[in-house]
Amino acid sequence: MSDQRAAGVSYEVVTVEYFDQRRLRRHARVWSLWALGVGAVISGHFSGWNLGLASGGWGGILLAAILIAIMYLGLVFCIAEMSPALPHTGAAYSFARTAMGPWGGFITGLCENVEYVITPAVVVFFIGSYLGSIFGTPPAFQPVYWIFCYAIFVGLNIAGVELSFRVTLVVTIAALACLVAFWVSAIPNMNFSRWALNVAPDGSELPNGGGPLLPMGIWGGLAAMPFAVWLFLAIEQLPLAAEESVDPKTDMPKGIIAGMLTLIVSAFMILWLNSSVANGTFALGKSGEPLLDGFKAIYGEGIAKILALVAVVGLIASFHTIIYAKGRQIYSLSRAGYFPRALSITHATYRTPHFAMIGGALVALAIMLVIWFALGAEQGTAVIGGTLLNMAVFGAMISYVMQALSFILLRVQHPHIERPYRSPFGIPGAVLTIVIALATIAFQLVDPVYRQGVIGVAVWFAVGMIYFAIAGRHKLVLSPEEEFAMGKGKVEYKSY
Repeated sequence: MSDQRAAGVSYEVVTVEYFDQRRLRRHARVWSLWALGVGAVISGHFSGWNLGLASGGWGGILLAAILIAIMYLGLVFCIAEMSPALPHTGAAYSFARTAMGPWGGFITGLCENVEYVITPAVVVFFIGSYLGSIFGTPPAFQPVYWIFCYAIFVGLNIAGVELSFRVTLVVTIAALACLVAFWVSAIPNMNFSRWALNVAPDGSELPNGGGPLLPMGIWGGLAAMPFAVWLFLAIEQLPLAAEESVDPKTDMPKGIIAGMLTLIVSAFMILWLNSSVANGTFALGKSGEPLLDGFKAIYGEGIAKILALVAVVGLIASFHTIIYAKGRQIYSLSRAGYFPRALSITHATYRTPHFAMIGGALVALAIMLVIWFALGAEQGTAVIGGTLLNMAVFGAMISYVMQALSFILLRVQHPHIERPYRSPFGIPGAVLTIVIALATIAFQLVDPVYRQGVIGVAVWFAVGMIYFAIAGRHKLVLSPEEEFAMGKGKVEYKSY
């Protein structure tokens, strides 16, 4: 049959065995979903956000964090409404597919694909850097850490959804415990005026602090928005667990909203306290390990390696959870025929999308290894830790625009769809999300380092679109996402 809403896109009839080979297993409840969302983001509270201090000072990153938190709140409430209404693993692709047709769904899926394949690569790169420092290994040994970490955590994710969520819950709670330990340690040692306000309007250090709240003005705060994204990046992955959630219609909104509220508290605590201990805003603006530097300022250098292990916990939490998300994102696009169908076959025993997770890991590792060996350790470090990171953020911003637009179109064009949860912010909240996301993209484009990431995303898109135009659009399958969209949400479909 063919989709009458999109010329040139056709569906193949598949047998029941097709979906039998692609079954998932339900397990997750509210706290598992909460851990999945918080765990995916939490590494951004250990490092990454602090680079915005160099752009806008402490007040600047505070302003940026407030604006980005508003954007994510708008996005989260849009997702909280759409995910129980369209409870499919496709998540962002599923929302856009129903609202904008197959091409809109595929483009949105590609945006998220960039984010979920590249982000764990960047995280594992930082894990390797920490481990190299702890164990004193040379830079040439870094690829061994990457391969080892991928093997371990892809393996854990393959070995059943139950084990995957247990590990997610444990590492997420451990990462939060590390942050809470820092907050408790920092409060009696903080001096906000001396350390947080030690940046002058020209960007130089004020030895005695007492500088202005916004040393670079409002513009400096706006320029810090791309860095503030790391405080919340990847919370939107929760709907990818819809078909493994026991009751997605009630648990998904609760899990994602609870996760977002947890992250808001953690984000502003770390922003306030990490900058208020010795070293302060000026030094943290250039640091690759701000939380570790904060611990060192309180406890001294003597226990640096133990503290480095603490920092690794946060990175591991995000690495493990985003590997989960990557597998489900590739699985959903593959099951519907947008990606090669073999990637959506699930493990016969564990019912996890093992081919999708292994395939995504191999692509990420191949990119890292080519960069590392082609450019050398020094330049390769800059590209992996900079350009790839920026690719992930840029892909995420585009997907946020597409998801918020999907929310608006679904509200306007498909009001009949059953909505177990409705966003209290409605269409105005989605519009605000789009505006802030577009502003963040604009400031990314101003930075030449970010522009390199945009080029990388453009190449990714070109490859994906060429594949879809030549082959994928002729091999679509009526997966739950596609069937729901074809029926315009009028019927309830079985879970495969």
